[in-house]
Amino acid sequence: MMISVVVPVYNRPREAEELLDSLVRQSRGGFEVVLVEDGSQVDSRAVAERYAGRLDVSYYVKENGGPGPARNYGADRAKGDFLVFLDSDCIAPPSYMEAVSRAVEAGVRAFGGPDRADERFTPMQKAVSYSMTSFFTTGGIRGGKHKLDRFIPRSFNMGVARDLFERVGGFASMRFGEDIDLSMRIIAAGGEPRLLPEAAVCHKRRTSLRSFFRQVYFSGVARINLTKRHPGSLKAVHLLPAAFTVGSLLCLGLAFVRPAFLLPLGLAALVWCADSSLRNRSLRVGLLSAATSFVQLWGYGIGFLTGAWKRLVLKRTEAETYRTNFF
Repeated sequence: MMISVVVPVYNRPREAEELLDSLVRQSRGGFEVVLVEDGSQVDSRAVAERYAGRLDVSYYVKENGGPGPARNYGADRAKGDFLVFLDSDCIAPPSYMEAVSRAVEAGVRAFGGPDRADERFTPMQKAVSYSMTSFFTTGGIRGGKHKLDRFIPRSFNMGVARDLFERVGGFASMRFGEDIDLSMRIIAAGGEPRLLPEAAVCHKRRTSLRSFFRQVYFSGVARINLTKRHPGSLKAVHLLPAAFTVGSLLCLGLAFVRPAFLLPLGLAALVWCADSSLRNRSLRVGLLSAATSFVQLWGYGIGFLTGAWKRLVLKRTEAETYRTNFF
């Protein structure tokens, strides 16, 4: 069974080159790569051409429509019977395609893999990676060993058999949360996705605290839109960032009366800093992780509460929750 790796790209030629370089170094070949330029101002055509002799890579350009439609565009043009979706800012370890191929040969119809930081990442990238993957911030729902809810594949690292992908209709046109929506439809169709811990990627997020806040803010908004699309999908773990946000505001307000109310926030920062410092063997990364973890929880929580207000109270449409976006 041939595997097609579909990668949407938006103004990231440098990251696309690092991803293609990692795919060249795979211990197992026999796959194609489909790059889809999603209306970029700075394209990756030259990058694709440089790797054409070393990879079975094809390059397409479409007008900007967001990552979901770009992935569908690439899937339509891919030759493989099994589709793997990676983000352009990921790096695949040499054993990645070997792990995916073994799973596909064993009959896996849909999978998701976790993400992690690479030793070469900047301190900020390591801190953001910690905040996005730690049990203390996400409850392990992105593929951790311990988790509060079932694992749902995300499109930075997921795969699905072509016939199943086509049967459920591919990615929706949602600006955010389109990967979770697809995974939910796959589950509803009986294609229970598997977590493949051995198929991890290094997710090299190009971010600052401001852009990270925007990312998680829209993820929080998307959770409400997903709840509207999939009634009953909202779980207790999804409410935790909003609860933390409201609790933080109460602590900050009450601290003017009694400074001791700052202790819970200080304890949270201490736990994140200590855990990340040990994991990354760096106090600097630990300190940054305390900041990124507050941003991760507050951003998601504010987005969740904003989405709830707009969709559930004001009865706005899904499109009206995304007046501005990344793309």
